[in-house]
Amino acid sequence: MIRLSLIALALSGTAALAAPQHVQPTPVAVASAVAAPAAAALPSRLQLRPEINLARDLVTFGDLIPGLSGEAAAIAAFRAPALGETGTIQVARIIEAARTAGIVRDAGEILSQGFAQVVVTRAARRVTAMDLEAAVKTGLQERFGVDARIFALSIDGGAPSVAVEPELTGDVSVVDLSFDARSRRLQARLTVPGSTAMRLKPLRISGQLVETMEVVVPKRLIARGETLGKDDVVIERRPRDGQGSEVIGDVRAAIDKVARRALLAGVPLRGGDVQREEIVGKGDLVTIVYEAPGLLITLRGKANEAGAMGDVVSVTNPQSKRVLQGKVSGPGRVSVQPSAAGRVASAQ
Repeated sequence: MIRLSLIALALSGTAALAAPQHVQPTPVAVASAVAAPAAAALPSRLQLRPEINLARDLVTFGDLIPGLSGEAAAIAAFRAPALGETGTIQVARIIEAARTAGIVRDAGEILSQGFAQVVVTRAARRVTAMDLEAAVKTGLQERFGVDARIFALSIDGGAPSVAVEPELTGDVSVVDLSFDARSRRLQARLTVPGSTAMRLKPLRISGQLVETMEVVVPKRLIARGETLGKDDVVIERRPRDGQGSEVIGDVRAAIDKVARRALLAGVPLRGGDVQREEIVGKGDLVTIVYEAPGLLITLRGKANEAGAMGDVVSVTNPQSKRVLQGKVSGPGRVSVQPSAAGRVASAQ
């Protein structure tokens, strides 16, 4: 248990709040519970920590000064910042508080290594927009029978910044929920079970469900001419409005394709962004293979079109000047068959 003592700053008899950066601290009274320890029983030279990370709302002298005895270390010195926030305490104020508490007799007994303030960060668990959306969708299913899996939640004004106690691991839950099926508008009050912060300041949001669709997006920057692998793309759900009809929704339509331009991470892929890898280029010298039952003829030719594996392209026999249609069967190889069929590749 943290012991409380009268800690005066500038003879005010109060403990100060470790305020956010660039904001003046607000004094807060702390009642005396035990007598301050004798300064003579403590180390003669004390070293301040430049940075502190806390999971509670009080900063003790033990947090500020390592090596203090148990009794001295437990004395509350300042209030910590709000959950998830960072504040600073001036070294001069810490020294004055330590003198008032009887921990030191003069300022020379505390070393700060030249820094003028101590940075204090209050640990917290951040509640994300995904957490809020999941809770609302669960509430819609349970209370209104709405299957919201194909919808996304658009929160009015954007998702709020919410911080709760770091030890809480439970899911966000809906306390109150109203929903208009026609407009898909909703209002909700949410909480994290056991959170004092959310009990004192309830979280209320309003928003609307928007229809979504599956799209393929790169996970990283893809350079022009680079072949996309299965680890380079991911399926995400995005609002349907504004996506257009050319958006790729099947990951198989992107894997093993070549980027026709630089592709940005997180931007949905469109059909014109990728193409099959060309293994025969327009104007390339290729091997023309003619196959028939009991017959195999090979000759050199020139490709009139570029093509990927399996594409049908036109090739010219340089001797007869005859133009043939064949299927790309390998790098620099075009197979011509009596019943050749397939898609004719467009010239690139």
